[in-house]
Amino acid sequence: MSPLVGVIMGSHSDWETMKHACAILEELGVPFEKKVVSAHRTPDEMFRYAETARSAASA
Repeated sequence: MSPLVGVIMGSHSDWETMKHACAILEELGVPFEKKVVSAHRTPDEMFRYAETARSAASA
């Protein structure tokens, strides 16, 4: 199933905080993806992700 939620982190060090959100999504059975994308270091990658997120969720 395609992810309905994107859990986006700016760096791997954010995982300690975001892992709790992922755990709740798993408990609720909500399909999600997790990804590290720095809007500051790789803004083009963040824009690409944002532009394609909706179409990826409905695929």
